[in-house]
Amino acid sequence: MNHAVLAAVAFFIFALVPQAYGEDIDIANLFKEKNLDGTLVISSLDGKQVYTHNDQRARSRFVPASTFKLPNTLIALEEAAITDEKVIVIWDGTDKGRPACNSDLSLENAFSTSCVWFYEEMAKRVGKDKYTSYMEKLHYGNGKIGPEITNFWLEGDLRISAMGQIDFLKNVYTRTYPFRSSSYDLLRKLMVVEETPTYVLRAKTGWAQSIVPQVGWYVGYVEAGGQVWFFAANMEIGKPEDSALRQEITMKALHLKGII
Repeated sequence: MNHAVLAAVAFFIFALVPQAYGEDIDIANLFKEKNLDGTLVISSLDGKQVYTHNDQRARSRFVPASTFKLPNTLIALEEAAITDEKVIVIWDGTDKGRPACNSDLSLENAFSTSCVWFYEEMAKRVGKDKYTSYMEKLHYGNGKIGPEITNFWLEGDLRISAMGQIDFLKNVYTRTYPFRSSSYDLLRKLMVVEETPTYVLRAKTGWAQSIVPQVGWYVGYVEAGGQVWFFAANMEIGKPEDSALRQEITMKALHLKGII
């Protein structure tokens, strides 16, 4: 085998191996200060600038929990399980564990309060066959739905990594997936967490409480200074008050990197 062929083979093998990113000390210190086991990935749209803490964990898959409301919202809209953000879905009267969820809800309310029962109802309306098809189209994590259609993103076999979340968010931002513009527009509107004169933050939290150890998520993107930056954080949640650290650490990291 000549040198040219060997070089080509070596390049091909290298291309198949996921690129490992160096440890970002600034972000690592944020986790260290709180004694947290977790990861955070911040990436530019073109992927030429990536800041990472705990690259190994960033490539490990975890239950997406309520971050799955991002694809779930697009799917529900696309399949007309719900037609817009104002349509009301009737509460069944049973206690859902949080006062904010013990009422009739619109998509707008359910997304902002992260009420599970609303999306369980959407899942029933969409159906397993449609979800299976969308998982193939979206290449979302391991794509496993399992037998229980109403909670596979919380207690089922579905898993996704922080790197996978970044890929998904970029495809949503660039509208790569086969969804209508109106569906993308509405999700973009629902995701707004903070809007300032210098940046707009769009994001979603997630908290997988049925697994041990519990895992908390914060994923989204920031538009600032004519650029867009994507982020995905996950971490072990040892006690309820740790849940606020998802946003706190992410926002501090975005400040440290001069993004916001």
